[in-house]
Amino acid sequence: MPIKERPLRILAGCGFFIMLALLFIGGHQPASGHLFTPPWDKVAHFCFFATLTLLGAIAFIKLPLPLLGIIVISLGGADEIHQLFVPGRHAGLDDLAADVTGCVLALLVAFWLRRQLILYFKQA
Repeated sequence: MPIKERPLRILAGCGFFIMLALLFIGGHQPASGHLFTPPWDKVAHFCFFATLTLLGAIAFIKLPLPLLGIIVISLGGADEIHQLFVPGRHAGLDDLAADVTGCVLALLVAFWLRRQLILYFKQA
């Protein structure tokens, strides 16, 4: 049974916005800065922003991928700035570098993934 495009995009969009809420609401908690110890905190940043990028690539399929990358990286920068104002949290360029790396790698996967999804939905 083929997957329908619209429900997949809606589900990915919901996941994208839920992750954003987790990033900014959950990240506002002072204890959230101690969930992962180094170097696992960088792995968490990498995975989080890679997943966010892939969900965005599926949900907003008409959005050019370079623009999606700029949006996701900007969200990573906004998160680091946000952390400056949360007691118990600290911002770091190393965290932003992990965000950017996850986003860029996910964009490379997204180029391939979008092509596969477009071919799949044309056949269905």
